[in-house]
Amino acid sequence: MRVRYSARTHPGKRREVNQDAYGVKQFGEATLLVVCDGMGGHAAGEVASALAVKTIIDAFDPAAPPAEALRAAFVSANARVHAEGHGAMGTTGVAALLVADQLFVANVGDSRAYLVREEQITQISRDHSFVSDQIAAGLMTPEEARASLVRNIITRALGHTAEVEVDGFVQPLQAGDTVVLSTDGLHGLVSDAEIAAIASLQPPDQAAQQLVERANELGGIDNITVGLAQIDELDGRAAGAGPRAEPAAPPAETVANPPDAAPPTADRPTTHAAPHERPLSRLGLVLAALTLLVLLGVGGALWAMPVETAPPTAPAATASPSTPTP
Repeated sequence: MRVRYSARTHPGKRREVNQDAYGVKQFGEATLLVVCDGMGGHAAGEVASALAVKTIIDAFDPAAPPAEALRAAFVSANARVHAEGHGAMGTTGVAALLVADQLFVANVGDSRAYLVREEQITQISRDHSFVSDQIAAGLMTPEEARASLVRNIITRALGHTAEVEVDGFVQPLQAGDTVVLSTDGLHGLVSDAEIAAIASLQPPDQAAQQLVERANELGGIDNITVGLAQIDELDGRAAGAGPRAEPAAPPAETVANPPDAAPPTADRPTTHAAPHERPLSRLGLVLAALTLLVLLGVGGALWAMPVETAPPTAPAATASPSTPTP
């Protein structure tokens, strides 16, 4: 899987301190992106977000199952931030892990993970906020939530309590997909449709920069952070190359750890198979050889027969099926 990624952060137009942080790291075939937003109104929100990003990346275990490794990294980050701030500082957190043709997402708070596919955008993560709960209860519309004065109140954060509940999501990827991580300084101002349009039409560097600029154009009322990852190739198939054929075998986990020189078997075909042909069986070859010998014997006998003993029309009537015709 070939992935291009980029990220940007900006304090916005109204904040002197940037309490957002992000990080990106490659773990072999896996790509990990993390975005955090320090809790406004709490002490040292910028310290909490930077500490959470660093801890999630450092604690991530690429040898463990992806979803489990991501959740464990968030639990470690919560413990670290809580130990440093004693509950007086906190941060949101969202992470995207791209590995083995899949997207794994973990989140706490209202920073988001989106998947953009063919210019259509889907929110993968779930907001842990007061307005999100109001929307779920049918007491507020998404449009009302966007304009609400209490839209920044979150109901779950890293570091605020000694224990934390982490939401996890898994989504299969396709070539051409774009994963977007954002803090509310971006998605609180820029609509989902506009995020999809910019992320779909621009390379990661340009898309990240343009999204930050667009949020500032719309007021820049909060810190702005965005991370993007574009999947150019999946299982050796480039974006735009059409539907991806499913492999006959092996399963996804063995792709990341291929067996050493394993011999091909019925359920593990070689990757360089010859074009499909149906060879002759041994019995078929024997029968073909016997038929050829019989035909040659008959032809030889007819050739040796004296001309005077043959009927006048013998040459035309006794032509053997095995005698070549012009």
